[in-house]
Amino acid sequence: MNTPSESRGAPAPRILGPRVEIVEEGMREGMQIESADITVERKLELLDALSHTGLRTIVVGSFVSPIWTPQMAHIDELVSRFTPVDGVVYTALALNERGRERMRAYVPPLSEPDDVARTLVHLCDVFVRRNTNRSQQAEIDEWPTIIARAVESGATHAGIGINAAWGSNWLGPFDEATRTAMLQRQHDLWTAAGVKVDRVWIGDPMGWNLPDRVASQLASLRERWPEITRVHLHLHDARGTALLSAYEAWRTLGPECTLVLDSSIGGMGGCPYGGHGRMTRMIPTEDLVDLLSELGVATGIDLDRLIDASLLAERVVGHPLWSHVAKAGPRPRGERLFAMDLPFIETELEAQHFRLGPAAYPNARSPWRSPITSPARDALVGPGRDPGATTEARK
Repeated sequence: MNTPSESRGAPAPRILGPRVEIVEEGMREGMQIESADITVERKLELLDALSHTGLRTIVVGSFVSPIWTPQMAHIDELVSRFTPVDGVVYTALALNERGRERMRAYVPPLSEPDDVARTLVHLCDVFVRRNTNRSQQAEIDEWPTIIARAVESGATHAGIGINAAWGSNWLGPFDEATRTAMLQRQHDLWTAAGVKVDRVWIGDPMGWNLPDRVASQLASLRERWPEITRVHLHLHDARGTALLSAYEAWRTLGPECTLVLDSSIGGMGGCPYGGHGRMTRMIPTEDLVDLLSELGVATGIDLDRLIDASLLAERVVGHPLWSHVAKAGPRPRGERLFAMDLPFIETELEAQHFRLGPAAYPNARSPWRSPITSPARDALVGPGRDPGATTEARK
């Protein structure tokens, strides 16, 4: 398997900046907003493709009521039939104890959730009622029970979390003081119980994130609690800012930190209770991997296979998805530089020549009456060589 740097001659890995972990949410966050008619066979095909991309964490679905989330009605069958790949951590979402009991029947191949020692609250009391049929106060009232259970189990480290952190479609924006106050209340309880808080989870299900506000919040968190070195962001892209916000998070955190980013193949995702449906979207995993590669951040993920998985995901769900890299390709380098005699490229299909070669444009028009030459190109690839002109479809 080629890593991005091996396959495209990407810049040398950057030393500064946080370590980045990617959590693939397409099978859970993505599928929960797609058609309930998608078969288990098609879902298995996509899950198995994702498993061979180099992704290290994949959320396979949710153990929730099929009445309200019919897309997850066959989660037991999916988990029973998929083929785990060594080195990949497979997880699932469970919102209550009944769901966790169902999930435990499949551990392994699933892994136990890592959020047992974590408190969480939604800043929007409307959304939490719509989404989980609980009140904000009920979430807060549960904190002491969660902490007592964690202490009893011997936990020495814990996480704090907020959801709908930057804003709500029912209450409008939330400011930094509100976010920090809710995190402080949780931090105080864990500290009083003798448990160190070293993680934070921040969710944005309705796409209110803005790059400057994400950066400001994380800088404030690090200043207030320098012992918090693991930051997990679940950003939605309803207004096109999620990848920008993830980039600012990466710029804000230092090398002593780990930044965990949730993303979804093709960018599919959304909650039916949030008001935007599929248009809520997420960061397309392939766009995120491409950006990190260009920044010199090693991911170990094969971008070629990820693009193939994204195009497969479009066939599985039956409509176009929102990736940029899967449509235009990564930045070409070396043997992947475009042919200088490339004909007119106009359509989405023709643009796929970056992976299909000339087969993508059999009838494209070309005005070049004589070969195009370039001393600069010769200096890059050698005199008389035009690697793009002989590119064949990638196997």
